[in-house]
Order: sequence, then structure tokens, then C-alpha cells
Amino acid sequence: AAGGRARGIATVRDTVGDDELQDLHAAGVRGVRFNFVRRLVDPKPDAYYRSIIERIAPLGWQVVVYFEAADLAERWDFFASLPTTVVVDHMGRPDVTQPVDGPEFQRFVRLMAEHGNVWSKVSCPERLSRTGPDGYDDVVPFARHLVERFPDRVLWGTDWPHPNMKSHMPDDGKLVDFIPRIAVTAELQRKLLVDNPMRLYW
Repeated sequence: AAGGRARGIATVRDTVGDDELQDLHAAGVRGVRFNFVRRLVDPKPDAYYRSIIERIAPLGWQVVVYFEAADLAERWDFFASLPTTVVVDHMGRPDVTQPVDGPEFQRFVRLMAEHGNVWSKVSCPERLSRTGPDGYDDVVPFARHLVERFPDRVLWGTDWPHPNMKSHMPDDGKLVDFIPRIAVTAELQRKLLVDNPMRLYW
């Protein structure tokens, strides 16, 4: 319906059929999303996810993963072993009260540094911030660090329609205002908003 102008990420079960995967691909889907946040889901055994990845890898799809920063050490070997492009939602949900150069966030930086197939969405300051709107100032250093360290493997998005938000409903205009604070040059903004998504999704 979008004439090839839209792309999507799907959530599928391990029982999904090959014909259904082909239909999703034709509709513009280019990846699957796995949620490892324990307060939201009960994560499955690794073999469950691997069985899906084996099916979607021939399509050239990516795997989007959502997890808490505190769980990265436990999931490290699994994430590091994935054969596809891996896109991490929301910078791996860092605790922004900790320093950017602290061990928790630097573990995630090391994952990206050691594995060139790992990308990050520098998204959702409204979920990560402790200081809150309007500026989400405490999230800026984390996102900017990734944009400047890995300019060719970062993506941006608003996370609209902001499901499960309890603290406040963010102003999407304010989220757009966040962009030049984390990608401070025209070149970095072009990579973040144009070049990287075009390379990944098209």
C-alpha cells in the first residue's frame, strides 16, 4: 500500500510460516523484534530466538533487541553471536544517573566497538531521563557519545505512539529538538536521519 516507501519491524512466533514471512517482506517488513525486558515479558530460551533468526536471515532482515542495561552482561554471548544486523533499542536503556564513561554504559559501547553488525537507536530520552522534559538533558551525553563514536551505525526515532508511558506523554516536537543536541553537525544529522536508515532498510 505504501508503494515501497515504508518499512516495518515485526514481532513473530517461532511457528511463523515461510509464506507469511515472504508476505511480510513484500509488505516492507525488514526485521523482527525481541523483547528481553523482564518487567514486560518472560524471555524465551535462546534456542527459540535462534530458530526464528535462521528463518529470517536469508531475507536479509535485522534483529531488533530491547533489554535493560543491567542485563547486557548476561545476554552478551547471545547478542555477540547473532549473524544478522542487530539493532539495539534505546541505547540498551542506560541508567543515565551513572557516568557515560562508567562501566555499565561502556559495556554497551564495547559491544558496538567489537561487533560491527551492532547498531543502536539513539531514541527514547523520555523513557530514560530522570530530569524529564523539556530537554531530557541527562540523556544527551549518552546519545551524543554513540553518534560521534559510531556515526554510521546509529538511528533515530520518536517511539511514537509512546506505549506504556506512565510519567508523561512526550511532545514529539521536543523530541525533534533533541536531534541537533546529539548530532551536532550537518554531516552527523544526515547520517543519523538519512544515510543510515536508507542503508539499513532499503
